[in-house]
Amino acid sequence: MIALRKFYRLAAFTSLLLAAGVSAQAQDRYPTRPITIVVPFAAGGPTDILARLIGQSIGQTLGQQVVVEDVTGAGGTIGATRVARAEPDGYTMVMGNLGTHAASLGIYQKLPYDPRTDFEPVILVASTPMVLVTRKTLGVHTLDETIAYAKASKGKTTMGSAGIGSISHLTLLLFNHLTGVDVVHVPYRGLSEATNDLLGGQIDLLFDQVVTATPHIVNGNENPIVVTIPQRAASIPNVPSANEAGLPNLQTVAWTALFVPKKTPAAIVNKINGAVQKAMQEPLIAKRLAEIGADVPPPEQRSAETLRQLVNAEVDKWVPLIEAAGIVGQ
Repeated sequence: MIALRKFYRLAAFTSLLLAAGVSAQAQDRYPTRPITIVVPFAAGGPTDILARLIGQSIGQTLGQQVVVEDVTGAGGTIGATRVARAEPDGYTMVMGNLGTHAASLGIYQKLPYDPRTDFEPVILVASTPMVLVTRKTLGVHTLDETIAYAKASKGKTTMGSAGIGSISHLTLLLFNHLTGVDVVHVPYRGLSEATNDLLGGQIDLLFDQVVTATPHIVNGNENPIVVTIPQRAASIPNVPSANEAGLPNLQTVAWTALFVPKKTPAAIVNKINGAVQKAMQEPLIAKRLAEIGADVPPPEQRSAETLRQLVNAEVDKWVPLIEAAGIVGQ
């Protein structure tokens, strides 16, 4: 009987060693099949643009196709939830942002994931300020004029967003708080849908990311009012900064980052991180990011640990403000 027990223990130990060996080999060979980047917002929006730009480059580096899949709804939390529940093997990742990986924790009482613990952070991809734009026919051209118009038509001025808890929604809340206006929030399933209605004259205002607003501003299809940083944005240098416009506390920076499910092996996380860092060094990618107003993070901000610290800091900053405002997601 003792001999039999020893046999079973040895067999179990051997199985564990074999499993560990197979796992290590799988990590070494990664990737062996296509990779999916989930974009939790509508196609054509800033997150989608960045995912496709980076995805094409890392696919070449890793030797596998990278498929970008747009999974919309609930301020991006549906797509993020899908990745949080995916196998931790490096084949499913999410291009998250301030909304999905910080603000959502304060908005959704039954959020199916915790952005601080249910993901492995990979790398901060880009950051971009927001820009307040208006429909072309609104007839305002400065921040003071915009505030005066909104106050004069209190409860009637409409402002779109990419959804409850999105960066555009958070900036709207900050704008209302700082100015005392009461614009009507019109949530969409993504910034691209909100932009279409702004261009069509169905809504009055929108805090868009510089990444997606720049082409419309350059083509004269939108009236730019102010960018939400202390200095002007390089891609739209004629638009005043929040400091210049007289509202220095209107500061919001949209950041975009890659996350994989919790317990994804560190070797795989490091491999993806390296592929993205290589993409950032490609002249064509750097040029394209500059053209659309996306700022590439400096080298010291590209580690997984730095991204983890960013998420924790953003949760600490925004969740109390959201809860105090009584914002509740559906």
